[in-house]
This record gives sequence, structure tokens and C-alpha cells, in this order.
Amino acid sequence: MTRTPASQTPPGPSEVPGTPVPDPSAPDTSTLDRSTLGTRERILVSAAQVLSERGYAATRLSDIARRAGVHAPGVYHYFSSRDDLVTQVLREGQRRVRQHVTAALEASPPHTSSRDRIMIAIDAHLRIELELSEFATAVTRNLGHVPAPIRESLQADSEAYHAVWRDLLADAVADGSISPSVDVRVARMMVIGALNWAPEWWHNDDAPVGVVVATAQGIVGDGLFARPDSRITETATP
Repeated sequence: MTRTPASQTPPGPSEVPGTPVPDPSAPDTSTLDRSTLGTRERILVSAAQVLSERGYAATRLSDIARRAGVHAPGVYHYFSSRDDLVTQVLREGQRRVRQHVTAALEASPPHTSSRDRIMIAIDAHLRIELELSEFATAVTRNLGHVPAPIRESLQADSEAYHAVWRDLLADAVADGSISPSVDVRVARMMVIGALNWAPEWWHNDDAPVGVVVATAQGIVGDGLFARPDSRITETATP
């Protein structure tokens, strides 16, 4: 994704160390002109972009600072360390994914079927991580590669998102849409894992996002909601 180069602006009165990350219900600042952002937000956006492009191991504070239009030592005015900055970016990414998926579900018409709600969640998840938010891309590409203390600090946010999917699958089991033979915990981990893996392999010239969404919906729909008597069963070789 192409972004407008940032210009350096002096810190505003609210830009002090420890300021909370942007509200996840607010517009995604990773898609805005960074010259309109405060210094702390510009650093966060720049860090999300570098993490999305290079990954945790290759992300350097000097590269983030250059992209944000600040001197590298100035980053420490807002974040205590490189890992503190990375943690804030990943936490913001997790919140944005959860907020976007939840908002899409809440906007669905009354009496939307449990199957259709799962399809809506798949669409929202893939679109925010592939085309709408570099914060979301950063978290899906890096959460498995950061040190354990960072992952542990983000566990509550991860659990909150898994709870969204736990409820979606529980509703589908309750209304009989999903066969009782399906282990919904395994299904939840596999679906979320597959969705989170998409940024690792997808490029815009591979296939449009809509194709990725439709393919994921087809795989999950056919796998979770197939009638038990239509499932392929293993038979003994004569």
C-alpha cells in the first residue's frame, strides 16, 4: 500500500509518553496522510508499515523514525523501547480486527443465519488485514514471531477476539447448522489460523481480495456446514 510521505511536526500538548493508542473505533490512521497526524500517531503508523513489510526481526527504530519524520532518539519520548512500540502496534492491530469484525456482525440484518454470520466475519477479517489496515496486517504477520513477553501482554486481546468466534460457532451448533461431529474448538483455531496466514502469502497481483474472501468462505462453508451424509468417509482398502 502506498502512503503519502510524512512531514515532521512538533509534538502537540496531548502527545506525552503513555498516551493511549488511538481508539479502535476511530478511522484507521494507517490509511490517512501522515502529515495530518501527531508525532506519536505518525510513529505508530510508520511502525505498523515497517512491521508489515519487513517483520519483527528486520524492524529497526531508525527505519521507523525516518519514515515518521523524526530523529531516532525522539522515539523514546513516546515509547520506552522498541518492544514497547511493537507491543502498542500489535495491540492496536488486534483491537482494530476485533472492532471491524464485530461492527460488521452488528450491522447484519436481524435473523441473519448463523452460517451467514460466519461468512460475514470471514469477509470482515480478510478485508481489514489485506486492504484496510496496516495495523491489522502487522499483527497477523508478526504475532507469532515476537518474544514471549510481548505475546503474553497481548493475550487478553487475543482471547477477546477468539470469544467472538467461539460465540459464532456455538450459535451454529445450537441451531443445528454445524454437525455435532465437528470439534468446534479445533474448527475455531483452524479458521482463525488460516485467515491470519493470508497476509503471509497474498499479494494484490495474485488475486483480488474478493476472490480470496469468496474462496475462504467456500472452503469454510463446505467444510463446516456440509451434511453428515455428504461427508467423505475413509473406507478400508479391499
